[in-house]
Amino acid sequence: MEWIDHLNKAVNYIEDNISDEISYEQAAKIACCSTYHFQRMFSYMAGVPLSEYIRRRRMSLAAVDLRGKDEKIIDVALKYGYSSPTAFNRAFKAIHGIAPSSLKKDGVTMKSYPPISFKITVKGVEELNYRIEEKEPFRIVGVSHSLDKEIEKNFAIVPNMWHTAAMDGTISKLAAMMNNQPMGLLGVSSCNDCEEWKYFIAVSSTSEIDETLEEYIVPASTWAIFAGSGTNISIQELEQRIITEWLPTSGYEYANAPDIEVYLNPDPNNAQYEVWIPVTKK
Repeated sequence: MEWIDHLNKAVNYIEDNISDEISYEQAAKIACCSTYHFQRMFSYMAGVPLSEYIRRRRMSLAAVDLRGKDEKIIDVALKYGYSSPTAFNRAFKAIHGIAPSSLKKDGVTMKSYPPISFKITVKGVEELNYRIEEKEPFRIVGVSHSLDKEIEKNFAIVPNMWHTAAMDGTISKLAAMMNNQPMGLLGVSSCNDCEEWKYFIAVSSTSEIDETLEEYIVPASTWAIFAGSGTNISIQELEQRIITEWLPTSGYEYANAPDIEVYLNPDPNNAQYEVWIPVTKK
């Protein structure tokens, strides 16, 4: 329950600052995890990205201010962080389906998004098989791309990386260099709060590299490792189950290390894979 309590305290921080600047870093600190892991947990638990949740809350409150308090549109826009009336109108219409000025009419339908609250619920009886492993630092080699600090902005980056790597021969090149555990193509999200966020397509290898590749040292960590199979969509479903079903009651919490996806069979329609989550005991 402590893990859920931390998450709810982070939500309270967001609510207390809903009309001010909200620091993802501060929210993550309250939740006792990195900014990246906080956003991932929130998205999987809430079913909506953190930035979208904040946007919905602000537009919900903006509608109350405009309708109930009869405030000026420009004043409400500024209150919720929009210096441009055009940007505010666009955000408001995306949520409510109407322009802010339409609220002056009677009978207009608005949408309300109340503050979210997390709790542990029992979800079915489907098992999750996992193992815990301690692993010393290991070297990966591959290609990387910078990631945005709002993780939903990266949803197009990673699939495009894999497509490009498959088409230009990078994956075949990396597969030939694989000579160390974990044995498989790796998708590594290196997103701690002290360095630039990056996503790597890589392999664990001791081989020398040329100028087209780069290396990264995965730090020593304790890993919770979950096996899965199916399509590439199913790996996202497994990750969601790990965060919503396993992590809250596991006795572990996120550690400050990368998330790793290990693709044991590269066939996207019949993939064999593992999800490595860095953890530490509470």
